[in-house]
Amino acid sequence: MSDNEKIQRTVLPIPDQPYKGLIMYDAKDPESKFPPIAQLRPPKDAPNVLLILIDDAGFGSSSAFGGPCQTPNAEKLAADGLKYNRFHTTALCSPTRQAILTGRNHHSAGMGAITEIASGAPGYNSLLPNTMSPLARTLTLNGYSTAQFGKCHEVPVWETSPIGPFNAWPTGGGGFEYFYGFIGGEANQWYPTLYEGTTPVEPKKTPEEGYHLVEDMTDKAIAWIGQQKVLAPDKPFFAYFAPGATHAPHHVPKEWADKYKGKFDGGWDKLREETFARQLKLGVIPPDSKLTPRPKEIPSWDEMPEALKPVLRRQMEVYAGFMEYTDYHVGRLLDSIKKLNILYDTLVYYIIGDNGASGEGTLNGTFNEMLNFNGMSAIETPEFDIERIDKFGGPESYNHYAVGWAHAMDTPYQWTKQVASHWGGTRNGTIIHWPKTIKGKGELRTQFHHVIDVAPTILEAAGLPEPQFVNGVQQHPIEGVSMLYSFNDPKAAEQRETQYFEMFGNRGIYHKGWTAVTRHKTPWILIGEKTPAFDDDVWELYDTNTDWTQANDLSKEMPEKLHELQRLWLIEAVKYNVLPMNDDLGRVLNADTAGRPQLIKGNSQILFGGMGRLSENCVINIKNKSHSVTAEIIVPDSGAEGVIIAQGANIGGWSLYANKGKLKYCYNLGGVNYYYVEATSPLPAGEHQVRMEFAYAGGGLGKGGKVTLYTDGKKVGEGDIPMTLAMIFSADDGCDVGLDSGAPVSQDYGPQGNGFNGKIKGVQIAIADAAENSDHLVSPEDAIRIAMARK
Repeated sequence: MSDNEKIQRTVLPIPDQPYKGLIMYDAKDPESKFPPIAQLRPPKDAPNVLLILIDDAGFGSSSAFGGPCQTPNAEKLAADGLKYNRFHTTALCSPTRQAILTGRNHHSAGMGAITEIASGAPGYNSLLPNTMSPLARTLTLNGYSTAQFGKCHEVPVWETSPIGPFNAWPTGGGGFEYFYGFIGGEANQWYPTLYEGTTPVEPKKTPEEGYHLVEDMTDKAIAWIGQQKVLAPDKPFFAYFAPGATHAPHHVPKEWADKYKGKFDGGWDKLREETFARQLKLGVIPPDSKLTPRPKEIPSWDEMPEALKPVLRRQMEVYAGFMEYTDYHVGRLLDSIKKLNILYDTLVYYIIGDNGASGEGTLNGTFNEMLNFNGMSAIETPEFDIERIDKFGGPESYNHYAVGWAHAMDTPYQWTKQVASHWGGTRNGTIIHWPKTIKGKGELRTQFHHVIDVAPTILEAAGLPEPQFVNGVQQHPIEGVSMLYSFNDPKAAEQRETQYFEMFGNRGIYHKGWTAVTRHKTPWILIGEKTPAFDDDVWELYDTNTDWTQANDLSKEMPEKLHELQRLWLIEAVKYNVLPMNDDLGRVLNADTAGRPQLIKGNSQILFGGMGRLSENCVINIKNKSHSVTAEIIVPDSGAEGVIIAQGANIGGWSLYANKGKLKYCYNLGGVNYYYVEATSPLPAGEHQVRMEFAYAGGGLGKGGKVTLYTDGKKVGEGDIPMTLAMIFSADDGCDVGLDSGAPVSQDYGPQGNGFNGKIKGVQIAIADAAENSDHLVSPEDAIRIAMARK
């Protein structure tokens, strides 16, 4: 037995053992002998692990499970491995990711919803307890090389700034040794806000030069795995590959979307029927399955305006191209592993969706999903979208498809993402491939499983015990069960007999084939929906032993069985921190009422040149109120040019900059209208104070105002801004001082080379009467002193 086989691994880090042998005075003494330095490695035969998690893809999306989006690499992997057709997620992204990386239910792990609406309740605070050390840390501390690529949506919003803390970042408390990707719920695939580890980095080329995030992160993953195998061939790796695809915005090179031209002309109702027929033929659903009816809340294809249908068809073409494009790059990654001759002993999970397909794109879909978040969806008339139909999926768009398409992508089940009660929100096709251990090829597994079962499966495959102590803290037991028992036994009795579900009050319970479920909230109505009291929700009962798709509601015929399962749901909810449920999104979106920490306090904020990548949670909120932006700058003799400060992106935001020597302000209204105010004269060389004052008109949210520009206290320009964005500028691009990274706010400059050509000594953003009219901004030292005093 090797030294690595003798190691007790239930306490991590593994305690160092002192040398107990004879130590001589002189190392040249013949009795002076020491064993060679031992390197920590996992147990013998521990496999490489590749965990692939696609974003926002329903059961009926991928061709591997009968969907219309061609995923030949998923099909190829399944043909040499296993398909699981009863694998489940939590119905939302952050919760699924927290669960998959810890092996605990999402409420247990503090992630009852997304990080942006965290509250003080233990099941919803977005804080991973230190009693639940993540899988990556366990593997790293046992000798694995570990890396994450793509999306990380588990960082509390008040910890997302470049200054940290990094306790929840992948290479911080997440336990990974390397990270390349983005922090947050979604990314602009053309202009992503990227980090390598905890360091901000910029894409090496533009969309015009062929840049796309999925290709970029795949290149990084291929390079990392190749380097790992060259430099440490005796160490297995754990690579977590989590693209932001196919989450909105649905960004994809045009030629990939064009492959689907005309394929969705029949609409979403016909597509559901076609997908259902393919699923029956493939055998991924039983032959007696029923296609569930479309909910009355989702309009039929025939009910949609004819003028809008060309745009609706294009939305689905773009989405399908996006999924196929993503699968293509997954294939590149798998091929690279095969070329290294290690695919045979690599455990691959290919999970097609972290929840069901997203119904958050509204009934009509959108060219810019931020418009809906700002209550401006009415601006998207058929004429508006027809004008932009060729730009859907491109760098100018931030697009999402209509609810009807999302429902079709969840065929044959009811509902969509967020609806944890029904399989349309939680059932995701999954492929497992490990030729060294799995003997069957192209086989189907029907055992019921959940994302919390992934971590214990990987640990069992690696021969590693569940740790009892990590960093001196006793660990809460893993709540998942290993799936390894089913790898070579298609008839094995399922080891998961009970699983609760809950998201925004949508809830359900699975127990030995029976499900009791209730839909409480509608996914595409973000705020303002009149939901019933939780006790007034109408429950449904299904026997999925005989009713695979939850099509035959037995609640009226079997009320006692329904009550039995309702009680079981409540027991599980108490056990796993589900209570109290909260369906008031308006309240939890507000950090003050939610009890969520805020990085920025007070009515003003001082920034300095070179600061950037500041998400909206890291910058004082100037929306719907009067405010000012004041900057101390030094203009070179050649004249002023470039961005002084910008917030947002081409889909919405504002920028204060110099254009052809003149001070200029741009307000970008959702990428629809651009409003400019420019100084009447150029900025002279030398040191100056420039200032923009925005006098908000008031009278509600999203109203307009008057902009006045000043240089050294003298008014140099003014103009009106008729409307503003009420809630959000961008979910991806943040605030930068001295340049505008990512997709540019103003049409006066491009994405590269827009930095200010002089020096920026400091910038102050202030709201209302907090705006200071001093001749100069405070020094960095004074700024720190003032901030500490306010704290």
